[in-house]
Amino acid sequence: MHPVLDDLITLLRLERIEENIFRGASRDIGSPQVFGGQVLGQALSAAQHTVEGRVAHSLHAYFLRRGDINAPIIYDVDRSRDGGSFSNRRVVAIQHGRPILNLAASFQVPQDGLSHQAAMPEVPDPDGLKDLTHLAGDVLDTIPVKLRRFMTDQRPFEFRPVEQSDLDDPAQRPPYKHVWIRAVDAMPDGVALHQNLLAYVSDFELLTTATLPHALPFTRGRVILASLDHALWFHREFRMDEWLLYAMDSPNASGARGFARGQFFTQSGELVASTTQEGLIRVVDPSRARNRSDPRTQV
Repeated sequence: MHPVLDDLITLLRLERIEENIFRGASRDIGSPQVFGGQVLGQALSAAQHTVEGRVAHSLHAYFLRRGDINAPIIYDVDRSRDGGSFSNRRVVAIQHGRPILNLAASFQVPQDGLSHQAAMPEVPDPDGLKDLTHLAGDVLDTIPVKLRRFMTDQRPFEFRPVEQSDLDDPAQRPPYKHVWIRAVDAMPDGVALHQNLLAYVSDFELLTTATLPHALPFTRGRVILASLDHALWFHREFRMDEWLLYAMDSPNASGARGFARGQFFTQSGELVASTTQEGLIRVVDPSRARNRSDPRTQV
C-alpha cells in the first residue's frame, strides 16, 4: 500500500488504553492546527471500537478548541445506548486536560427498507481532470509556506476539481463546486475503515465553498477559516479507493459564519453520504492574522 495512505489508516485505528478510552496521534499536513477531519475520523473510530454488528449511519460533532499537533489526543467514549436496532455513542476528544471536540454517533443493524435518492450532478468524469496539486510555479511562489505544503505535499487522496480557480486572484463564483476524490491506492475491505476515511476527507474543501461569491485570495493571509460543527450521514456502502464525486454548495454566509452542504456520489451515480458544516470565516489585516494574541483571530 502507498505509505502515505497506510500511515493515515494506522493513524485512524487508535490505541486502546482502557475499555472505553483510546489514544491517537496527529500528523502535520500544513494546517495551523490539527486537521479537523483527522479528529472527526478518529472520534468515529473510537466509537466504532465499542460497537459490534452495527454500522454508523450518522454523526454530529462540535469543534471546541484548536488541536495541538505535537500532543496525543485522548478519546473517551460513553456507551449511551444499545437498543434492539440502534446504538448511540458520545465521544469527547481531549488534549491537555480540555475537550477539543464533542461527537455523537449513531449505529444501526443493517436493514432493508424504502430507497430513493437525489440525482447526481452532471459533471465531467475524473479522467482528464488535473489533480489539485498541479499548480503553476508562479502561483506557488505567492503561497505562504504552510499553505504551500498543504497544497503540494504527498496526500493519501487524489483531488480532481471540476471547476478550476485562481488561488491568488480568484473571480467571484456561485457558491458551489465539485471535486472527484479517491484514495491513492487499493484499500482493505471493511465498512468502518472506509467510513473513517470519508469522515476524514469530508472536512477538505467544504467550508471554502462559502467563500466563492466573495473572491477571497487565500494566498495573502487575509482569510481565517475554522470549522465550528460538522454532521455526516452514511446512506449506502462505498469504497474510498474508487472515485467519489464530492458535490458541495453553500446556501448562506452571515454573522462571520459560513454554512455549506455536501453530497458524495459514486461514479455510477449512487448517493452514499451527505454532510453539512458551519464554520468561522473572518477577513482580517494580514499583520493581525499573524498575531495569534489578537482576539479577532481566535475562534
